[in-house]
This record gives sequence, structure tokens and C-alpha cells, in this order.
Amino acid sequence: MKKGCPYGSHRVLEPAGTLPQPAWRLDNTPDIYDNEVLIDVRTLNVDAASFTQIEKQAEEEVAKAFGGEHGSPEYWDKVEERIGGIIMETVSKRGKQHNPVTGSGGMLIGTVAEVGPAVKDKKGLKPGDKIATLVSLSLTPLKLERIVKVHRDKDQVDVVGKAILFESGIFAKLPDDMPETLALAVLDVAGAPAQTAKLVKPGDVVFIIGGGGKSGLLCVYEAKKRAGITGKVVVMGHSEASCARARELGYADAVFAGDATKPLETMNKLLAVTGGEKADVTINCVNIPGTEMSSILSTKDDGTIYFFSMATSFTAAALGAEGVGSDATMIIGNGYTRGHADIALNTLRECPKLREMFERLFV
Repeated sequence: MKKGCPYGSHRVLEPAGTLPQPAWRLDNTPDIYDNEVLIDVRTLNVDAASFTQIEKQAEEEVAKAFGGEHGSPEYWDKVEERIGGIIMETVSKRGKQHNPVTGSGGMLIGTVAEVGPAVKDKKGLKPGDKIATLVSLSLTPLKLERIVKVHRDKDQVDVVGKAILFESGIFAKLPDDMPETLALAVLDVAGAPAQTAKLVKPGDVVFIIGGGGKSGLLCVYEAKKRAGITGKVVVMGHSEASCARARELGYADAVFAGDATKPLETMNKLLAVTGGEKADVTINCVNIPGTEMSSILSTKDDGTIYFFSMATSFTAAALGAEGVGSDATMIIGNGYTRGHADIALNTLRECPKLREMFERLFV
């Protein structure tokens, strides 16, 4: 059996010398090296920014090519078919689900099919184990046979295929006390509540942009838990439906709807509900570009901004903060922090209301 690089560089086809994530194309042959794990894939959980872009592209192509009544069952059937087609095309071209527009991926769940001898003891995995990968699909060699079903409401796609987990790749064994699709929905955004737990202190004013979505709701609960009764958690949602979810959860001190691409408007709405106080910690969970300045203007100069959104532009954030004289600490939305899987899953175990919402929305 061939020996592989711990970081998967042996799977890179182009450009030579790069690592799997920035590479354009990977070798997705489902024959493992000595330090890899082969997975029978069942579901892809495409990250929110990527799925939003794919869905929008599919809608535009269907409307142009097929016409018909927008919003009819037949129309949405064709949109879902095209979403699956776009994903199949990406994987065929690149050997991985790495969205060429957003640059992001997602994660997957599946069953371990084979474990390389060099990582058998290190990984603690055996054939038959059900796992969720906690590394991005943008660096995961993936070979798809077919799309089984597209779940537009959950950003999930059921598939038949194979994937490779590298020696350096992290994963979580699926828990026995919740459905697989629920665990997948939570683990996909596990970095957000875990980072929130690290950043928020008692008494903080916390502003969560996109607080009515999947990652946002987890952050709302975790932020209130850490900020306590002396702190304040404020949520902005993109729609009344998003705001209604945040209000239903019951852990936000204030909730309002707004457009995160309008920084002055966003800041003024925050100031109106906090009595003129900016946020100590801002968590950006949106899935669209152009929201960097809303986060920056809404945060104290000595505050912290966590950009969990994969739609964030480093250039826009860095130059935008410089332009308005903000000295806030800005953190890139690394989807991994130590213990993030346990923290995220325990959030659902601690909060029955949150678990009920997730089961209703994402299972």
C-alpha cells in the first residue's frame, strides 16, 4: 500500500506543490493510501454561502432554459435537479466539492469502509463506524456516483459516493442520542458556538448578525449562557421569519430585522436597542457578501468581531476597519476550535427548545 503525506498533498493533481484545500483539482480515486480512511458517503452538508450561490445559479438557469410558472412544483423540481447537477459537475471537474465561486465546501456524513494501517490505531476507527467529517469538503477527495435527493430547506444533499479522510483530518463519531441529519446540521457549524463560548464574557453586549439561522441560533444560546443576566444579546435577522425564530428561542434580549449590507443602518438599529452602546463581541453568521462594515461599525474599538461567514472578504474587513479607524480584533471564522464538536452537540442536549427547533427545521 502506498504511503501518503499526513496533509494529503499526494492527492493534489494541480497545481503541483499545493495542499488539498487551495488546489484546483484532487485525485479522488477511492483506493486508499496507508494513512487514509475511505468513507461511504451518504449526505453532504453544503455550507450556507455555497448552497445559497448554487441555488441562485440553478434558479437562474432553470428560469432561462425552461421558463414556466416560477414557484410551481415543477419549477422547484427542476431547480433541485439542477442543484444536484451543479454539484456533480464541480466534483467531476475538481475531485472535491469546492465551490469555484464562494471558495467554500461543507462537510459530510458516512460510514467508514476501510482504514489504512498507518492510522488504524491513531484514528480509533473501524469499518462500519458512522462519522461526520469536521474538515471542509473543499479539501476532501470525493467521488460521486449519483445524487439521491436535494434538501433545499436544509442545505443538504443525499448522495451515493466515496470520500477520503486524511491522516490530519478531524471527525466526530455520530452520537446515539440524536438523528444523523440533526447531528450533521449541528456539526457543520460547530465552530460558531464553540468560538462564541471562548469569546463572550459575563456582562458583554453581544451582537449576532444572522442570529436566526442555523449557526446563529446556536450562538444566541451560547452567548446568553456566557454573558449572563448582566450581559445583553442582540440579534439581527435578514427577515421577519428569521427574527421570529430568534424570538421563539427566547435567549435574545432584543431582536430586529435589517439588511447587513447597510452598515450605518445596522449600527443605528443596534444603538437604538442598547441605549447607545456598541457591542463588545460581534458574531457574523450571514451567508452573503458585503457585511463586513456592519460588523465593524457595530463593535467597540476594543471589541472583538468573529467572522464565521464564509462570504467574508479579508480585504474588505481589513481595509474597511482601517478606513473608519477601528482597532477591533477581527477573527477569521476557523470552523475548528478545540472541543467544538462536543460543545455544539451539548448545546442541543442542554437546551430542549433549541433541539426542538433544529429537529423541526433541519431534520
